[in-house]
Amino acid sequence: MARNKESVVLVLDVGPTMHGILPEVECLCTMLVLKKLIYGKNDEVGIVLFGTEVLDALVVGMDMLIKKYGPTNKGKLRLCLITDAQHPTKEPDEGSKIDQVNTIGQLMKKHGVRLDCIVVRVNLTKAVQQNVIGENVDLLNQFARNTVSKIIHVNGPTALLGAIRTRSISPVTVYRGDLELSSSMKIKVWVYKKTTEEKFPTLKKYSDKAPLNDKLSTHEFKVDYEYKSLENSHKTVPPEQRIRGYRYGPQVIPISSAELEAVKFTPEKSVKLLGFTDASNIMRHYYMKDVYVFTPEPGNSKSILAVSSLARAMKEMNKAAILRCVWRQGQSSVIIGVLTPNVSSADNIPDSFYLNVLPFAEDVREFQFPSFSNLPSSRQPNELQQYASDNFVRMLDLAPPGQDELLKPDLTPNPVLQRFYQCLDLRWKYPDGELPQLGASLLRITGADPYFLSEQMFEIDSLSKQFELRDNPKKRISSKRFRDRTSGSNEGEAVAKLEANDIPSLCYPSVAVEKIGDSTPIEDFNEMLARRDSTKWVGKAIKEMKDYIYGLLENSYKGDNHPKAVECLIALREGCVLEQEPKKFNEFLNYLHDNSKTLDLLNFFGMLSSKNVTLITKDEAADSDVNFEEARSFPVKKESISQ
Repeated sequence: MARNKESVVLVLDVGPTMHGILPEVECLCTMLVLKKLIYGKNDEVGIVLFGTEVLDALVVGMDMLIKKYGPTNKGKLRLCLITDAQHPTKEPDEGSKIDQVNTIGQLMKKHGVRLDCIVVRVNLTKAVQQNVIGENVDLLNQFARNTVSKIIHVNGPTALLGAIRTRSISPVTVYRGDLELSSSMKIKVWVYKKTTEEKFPTLKKYSDKAPLNDKLSTHEFKVDYEYKSLENSHKTVPPEQRIRGYRYGPQVIPISSAELEAVKFTPEKSVKLLGFTDASNIMRHYYMKDVYVFTPEPGNSKSILAVSSLARAMKEMNKAAILRCVWRQGQSSVIIGVLTPNVSSADNIPDSFYLNVLPFAEDVREFQFPSFSNLPSSRQPNELQQYASDNFVRMLDLAPPGQDELLKPDLTPNPVLQRFYQCLDLRWKYPDGELPQLGASLLRITGADPYFLSEQMFEIDSLSKQFELRDNPKKRISSKRFRDRTSGSNEGEAVAKLEANDIPSLCYPSVAVEKIGDSTPIEDFNEMLARRDSTKWVGKAIKEMKDYIYGLLENSYKGDNHPKAVECLIALREGCVLEQEPKKFNEFLNYLHDNSKTLDLLNFFGMLSSKNVTLITKDEAADSDVNFEEARSFPVKKESISQ
């Protein structure tokens, strides 16, 4: 028998009240079998179908496991019950129902059988059925007192797909040692991974070159690499004559393994406290990677008391701790994380901590959105618009107050993996069959729920009524760009036809602007500012616009480029106000003033004064260091241009 072999028996309720979710139950069984085939080839799965009696079905499933394996494979036997618990349980011939449950539970504990119960909740109006469900749930809870049992309540077919655990993963510590609060205060802790990413199964290549009757063939690929000399392509370079090279510009710098070890950062294994901070200072969106759980060292009463005291004090004071973690000796990476208390409500479970990894400064990617308060009053939302927007955002909350959370993380399956296993099952049965459409359960996860939207149409209509929606006219493409995209001998005719007829309905594929052009510099600048696929576009747009304005002024002949430069400078100022980048504009305007004699900008600054274009003040952007008086006196405060 394989060492990690697990045997699972699915006990499925197929009574009349379960017919509405039987397709999801079938999909769940298929996914479980496929995962067992991929992740655990030695695992075995059995199925028991029942229509009314829950306890009888559990007895049958347990009897299957005991008769097949006997005293072997303890701890690797599992029963998974899926039911809505609506059918009454019959009275036993001797004793009570609780006595019968205790007898079954003792047998399960003796043979190492674990029990997972999934109870599907439905909306009931009859008090009799509600009483039956309550009694059955109490009986299932009784199993937890005698054996390893877990009960999960789900509200629908979507949560059902994510409720069952298809793989048994034993917890493994990533760190055992001291939590160093100071040089003289240390707590013995064990650290586990609480969550981890579920990845796609490794799909290996299959070779059909081996004979079909060869039972010893593994049908696996074996890849070998050979390194050839540049001087002699027929000469193979042995491993002892090879060295790693790293690119530095156009060159490749060879670095030996000894040199790498000499400069390698090898920190000591430790978990150290850096300090405490208010929990409100740690933003939820800063959390990265997986979550770790800190538990006191098992059996160490001093450690349990110290962890509990620290956790309860941090919770009472609403504090979080910042830690520096190195899980293993010589680990190349250092983790900075936030430690939050997890106070237990059960007497037999000690208090613990959760650790979330925090990003370093260079890892933070934040989009800067300007405040509405910096906009003119005509562009600020009124009270009704603000109220409708608040209600719309509140409508999108997946955990509204007083209601059950929608799409709970621990009960929501990964839709990509779910789809993968469905397609794998189809290809296994019908290699040439077409892929099916997404099921209703996956559509509720990947798209908007139609039932949910129908209930919230009032909020959606209220929002749409408060805002006037206008079509955004497509910018006409210049003849130069159109000519570059047109191929063939008729490109000239196409350009002439476009310019002559001025066809507004002609559409072209939208291309994101990445550079400020000479034909439409202001439009290109605004489009680059509006891009939100990366944080670089704001800085890039401002820099290119400054270079473009300076080029206009530098290449101006008797001020012929000054009007266009003024328009571009006004656009640059508006963009810097919206993006809260006042210093970049003020520094550029001061730079132009300092070089006004060299560039002959007397007429240019006169045009700026007539249009009231000056430095950005603190009232317009909080980061500005220019007050209103300084902006009004610019450029009078400096040496006069005429002098």
